[in-house]
Amino acid sequence: MGFGSPIHWLIFGVLAILVLGGGRFSSMMGDVAKGIKSFKKGMAEEDEPRSPSRIEAKPAAEPAFDAHGEKVREDR
Repeated sequence: MGFGSPIHWLIFGVLAILVLGGGRFSSMMGDVAKGIKSFKKGMAEEDEPRSPSRIEAKPAAEPAFDAHGEKVREDR
């Protein structure tokens, strides 16, 4: 039986509350919940479509040489 069993986690939780105190433990859990909430909000904002920046909106440059090494366009 490893440390992953539910009874071990229950004992660990009770000991943590006894050592840290109920108020301190609940405030830490509140901070963890705020962190998870802000992480989810950040992930949701990342999924929203956005307009391309000036760099992303530029068309790709035409190649100067073709596949056989012959010059396709003149340099400017």
